Amino acid sequence: MSGTLIIIDTSKIREGKGKELKAAMQSLAAFAEANEPRMIAYRVYLNEDETRVTVLQVHPDAASAEFHMTAGGPAFPGFKELVRMEDLDIYGSPGPELLEKLQQKARMLGPAKVAVHSLFAGFTRFEIPGPR
Repeated sequence: MSGTLIIIDTSKIREGKGKELKAAMQSLAAFAEANEPRMIAYRVYLNEDETRVTVLQVHPDAASAEFHMTAGGPAFPGFKELVRMEDLDIYGSPGPELLEKLQQKARMLGPAKVAVHSLFAGFTRFEIPGPR
């Protein structure tokens, strides 16, 4: 359960909920930036017509992602009325506990397809912060 972990989820924005979603995502991103110092990146992308949202998380390890699920988790149920999650892709080794938490989130906001992708080859060039 070590190594960089990337989590990407894609959701359809519910009709008429774009403005609420933008505010909620800005709030969640600000919370993560202020309270999750080990998280490397938290990025939110909208497609051109703002009907779909993609969230990208980059963590130095599964422990950082587990912390996000605990710290940010109370906000997740509020997104049920804003989005319908379609896909949740995990790149790296989440471990069984984190995988179950992510599957629960996918069921709550989806039902989304969850896929785990194991690292085959490659490297990381950015510096990963150590434990604090």
